[in-house]
Amino acid sequence: MMENRRNERISKLIHALKRKDKIHLKEAARLLGVSEMTIRRDMSEENTGLVLLGGYIVSNLRHHHHHYFLSDQQSQNVARKRRLAGVAAELIEPDDILFFDCGTTMPWIIDAIPEELPFTAICYAMNTFAALKEKPACRVLLSGGEFSADNAIFMPLGPLSLLETLCPDKAFISAAGINVNQGVTCYNLNELPMKHRALQRAETSILVADSTKYNKVLPVRIGELSQFDMLISDLAPQGDLNRQLAEHQVRLAVADN
Repeated sequence: MMENRRNERISKLIHALKRKDKIHLKEAARLLGVSEMTIRRDMSEENTGLVLLGGYIVSNLRHHHHHYFLSDQQSQNVARKRRLAGVAAELIEPDDILFFDCGTTMPWIIDAIPEELPFTAICYAMNTFAALKEKPACRVLLSGGEFSADNAIFMPLGPLSLLETLCPDKAFISAAGINVNQGVTCYNLNELPMKHRALQRAETSILVADSTKYNKVLPVRIGELSQFDMLISDLAPQGDLNRQLAEHQVRLAVADN
């Protein structure tokens, strides 16, 4: 019975998206007469045909095996991302200047930040910006440039960016692979300028990656694990990867189950 109701809600959302390209989560909740959390739970299941991009529901039209599309990754490992997000949000202090990377874990971190907490956020990705603008006490700074539809980021067109004039207190960096020999990697080359600048400028660089990223190598190398001050994950790595963390004094924060 519960599954039937969920399927009915998903069908209504799919039908509504035939008339518009996106639906805000709050609007969807009013349309279906349920809470926003119910919709999040519905969409955390596999094969819904929908994804939650920042604060908006959109159709999942992208499927590709060898490239990163934001819409493909949005519904992956949702439970892990929520746990990591809670740990990351607890690190944020009033009036912090923060850098939020692209990737699907970042909106969960933003959602977990208390509504009344004042902070300044630097971002360059649409999903991150969409989440940040819902925070009433947040000053949002969106770095511009050429838009990339695959990962929904703005790529700097020249040497100047917001990170040339600001030094974040904390930078939350995402990755798709962590490997002893190849270091920290991701899918897309166009993400590197902002990731690298954030690593250089931030007082504390925080890698946020769940345990499915351990011992994986993706095409684009961000840098050595030693460039980060902290790793937030859902499980402690084992073997050589764990020893490397200790050797380079990278703090590990493990989210509770």
